[in-house]
Amino acid sequence: MAVIAASGLVKSFGEGRGARRVLDGAALHVQAGEVVAILGRSGTGKSTMLHLIGGLDKPDAGTITVAGQPVTGVSERALSRLRRQHIGFVFQFFHLMPELSGEANVLLAGRVRGARPDAAARGQELIDRLGLRPVADSLPHQLSGGEQQRFAIARALVNDPAVLLADEPTGNLDVHAGAEVLRLLRTGAEDGRAVVMVTHENAAADIADRVLTLHDGRLR
Repeated sequence: MAVIAASGLVKSFGEGRGARRVLDGAALHVQAGEVVAILGRSGTGKSTMLHLIGGLDKPDAGTITVAGQPVTGVSERALSRLRRQHIGFVFQFFHLMPELSGEANVLLAGRVRGARPDAAARGQELIDRLGLRPVADSLPHQLSGGEQQRFAIARALVNDPAVLLADEPTGNLDVHAGAEVLRLLRTGAEDGRAVVMVTHENAAADIADRVLTLHDGRLR
């Protein structure tokens, strides 16, 4: 069974004549251990697709399951639990808490209700594994873009999610840092996760097992 299963997704923005349908029957199925890259022009709905899969937004129609659990048609409480336990997010702008050190940002994800009991130990292990120990006490503004994104990846992996969703994860990085982040995403899949990455960069798409293009509201 696919770790991510989405079918018939429809999503529009605006109302009346100004309404714009960005997804029109889109479908996506991703297996454990697979990296899928989604390409497309800006504004075509790539990030919207990712937000729907992660339960950050609701489709107008269609169904989504993640790790065998429904994302569509459930309560916000159920969605929050699903995100905590099964979904890790990596964003272009890192979204680290500016007043917390890199290490504290990682460990914070393991302190929410429903987190894995070994999350703190796993967070420390990830910091070491990703080579971040020398800068673990630094605040985000003291870190390079690549370091911030590695802390963001460590935070996303603290609860050992089945799914990793990455929205333009190399968009703010230089070539060297971007290549390191892509290697980490590939490793995430090799650890058994389903990885979906939205990107406009060919180098990022090169690590994918499948490359899909979002065109006219559907993935092709």
